[in-house]
Amino acid sequence: MKSNDPKRWFDFLDYISGDPLLNVWHISLLVAIARLACRQNEKWVIRVSRSKLMTLSHINTLPSYHKYFKQLQEFGYIKYTPSYHPGYRSTVEILKRPKD
Repeated sequence: MKSNDPKRWFDFLDYISGDPLLNVWHISLLVAIARLACRQNEKWVIRVSRSKLMTLSHINTLPSYHKYFKQLQEFGYIKYTPSYHPGYRSTVEILKRPKD
């Protein structure tokens, strides 16, 4: 399966929609991450920026963004690797996903 195969992301959305731990804001962030992955032609490790994720997920406040982003890490959905270098973006790896 190609890394930009839309079926992969539809399967992922079906997968996350069944988790009772996730609310609309968690799902919105995961959809934003999936959108970036498709744009970047990536499979499960995506280069991200907070501002881009906030815009794509329609989360307007930093406290809300950090709360739900942190919970996604705690729930085991994502692994966040920050980059402190101005020339490199941070990455998010999607950990919980349907079988490839």
